[in-house]
Amino acid sequence: MRIRVEKTIENHKAATHGGIFSDITLKHNLKLLDFSSNVNPLGFPTKVKDAFKNISQVSIYPDPNSNELRTHLQKYTGFLKNQIIVGNGATEIIYNYCATFLRKQKVLIPIPTFSEYESAAKLNGATLYFFKTMDLNQNLSEFQDMIEKKYCVFLCNPNNPTGVLINRKNMVKILESAYDKSAMVFLDECFIELVPDGNQSAVSYLKEFDNLFILRSLTKSFGLAGLRIGYGLGNKKMIEILQKIKIPWNVSGIAQQSSIKALSDKSHLPKTLNIIKKESKFLIDSISQIKGFTCYDSATNFILIKSKMKSHQIQNKLLKRNILIRDCSTFHGLNNNFIRIAVRTRKENLKLIEALREL
Repeated sequence: MRIRVEKTIENHKAATHGGIFSDITLKHNLKLLDFSSNVNPLGFPTKVKDAFKNISQVSIYPDPNSNELRTHLQKYTGFLKNQIIVGNGATEIIYNYCATFLRKQKVLIPIPTFSEYESAAKLNGATLYFFKTMDLNQNLSEFQDMIEKKYCVFLCNPNNPTGVLINRKNMVKILESAYDKSAMVFLDECFIELVPDGNQSAVSYLKEFDNLFILRSLTKSFGLAGLRIGYGLGNKKMIEILQKIKIPWNVSGIAQQSSIKALSDKSHLPKTLNIIKKESKFLIDSISQIKGFTCYDSATNFILIKSKMKSHQIQNKLLKRNILIRDCSTFHGLNNNFIRIAVRTRKENLKLIEALREL
């Protein structure tokens, strides 16, 4: 029997990510100090543990529309429930968005950036155009010129893996350019809550630009990576369509309740931001003094580093010391002279710095 599969599916290649399960050889080593995953350095709020006390809910189907969680997100974001979609991680929302709105669409992506935009768009037959830049603030007008009628523009702010934050003034310029050309804008703000120096979120512009969709992640900001939870904000019609096409029971009951508990902890993010601000500077200052390493300035909880040594060699050498960093050679737009590290606690950061000095 011959199985017929569309070429976009047959040729699909899964994106590469960090984490202790990123390589089959690592999965049994749970003692790894993981600098490859950009989650909250404090982990999850202690209140999240309360969600696991009522273990009987494991036998009950979860709310398929995450209504209680969306009510809490309404209070948290200031947007109505019918403007909020909840997903099994932010990645599910990326793929659902592309499947819904971007079939055989033209897509513009600045690179290097999070690889799932490209992967999901390709899977749905989109035609991709790339704009290479290490800092979109520096060549904004050139990028605006590339936006054409009825395109979809993907933006990550702050950008993964560069850590660059597009300031609000420049973001508005992009949104205006896209709006004038009837182009959609998919704005990934999964790290925006982990920016210590001021609120640069574009959520307030959702009321002004109905072509804008904003992605958020509780995985990153509240350390819920293992539970897979993200949400998106958009106009009512956009959310209504995304609600229709998502799979039933896409978010587990434990994940929904854990998210509600996390959102109720008002002190967790402020504590986190203090650590990120202090430890990011400490890491950049310390690693920049090590011969062969150049750190890029970052607005958030991870740092891109250019190295003279090949990235896979650094990764392998550090693994022998139970430290995992992100090899950035798989990012479109970067080569094998780049690594990325997450900002962690002082004790953990010191171990990484010592290991890098001894390479």
